[in-house]
Amino acid sequence: MCGRVDIHDLEPVKEDVKKYYEGNVEDYIVYNTLGYNIPPSTDLPVWHEHGGKGILESMHWGLIPHWAKERSTKYSMINARAEDVAKRPAYSSSFKRRRCLIPVNGFYEWQKVPGMKIKQPWYFTSKEKPYLLLAGLWDEWRDDQTKLRSCTILTTEPNEIMKPIHDRMPVILKFEDAGLWLDETLQDTSLLRHLLKPADEDLLSAWPVSPICNSPSVNEERCILPLKQ
Repeated sequence: MCGRVDIHDLEPVKEDVKKYYEGNVEDYIVYNTLGYNIPPSTDLPVWHEHGGKGILESMHWGLIPHWAKERSTKYSMINARAEDVAKRPAYSSSFKRRRCLIPVNGFYEWQKVPGMKIKQPWYFTSKEKPYLLLAGLWDEWRDDQTKLRSCTILTTEPNEIMKPIHDRMPVILKFEDAGLWLDETLQDTSLLRHLLKPADEDLLSAWPVSPICNSPSVNEERCILPLKQ
């Protein structure tokens, strides 16, 4: 599961995406929820493509399928198991046509620790870049008066770093794989299966952080600082 993220600096993402498309990017991001401890049901920055052009925009975190009868949290899904996206009705259409990347500076997971009443939070970030690219899907729900774009983060089995902490982790893609994942003309999803795997261990850094991040109302840099022993 991936249920809390750190998105405090989007500028490196914007610069890299614009270089990737040689400036051919539509930037719709009006992103007022920048912070170190962002929960579901808020907006996330989403990178996707249309007509070969890169798009950066904000979307609601918690996918609501286009076929849902109403805009309701009972349909809202913050995570989707990578093993299921090709066959589950909530995801299959988006997996074919509406794949996206969600750039984050880092994310959190919680570890059960014997003798502790609360779980120990851990923070994960990239060793090499100021952000990670999480694989996601998006969809657009609408009625006569409203249009809502929403997204979900794909999860997979844990790598060796994650195994002692949690039994799932987000699918993290390398920048060089972005083009294949985002290609809207590619609907043979069997060609994407090799991307839906645990991240290489040498991609990530991780450390325990203070339980203050358990509350999404605490949204400041100390959430991601290493826990003092």
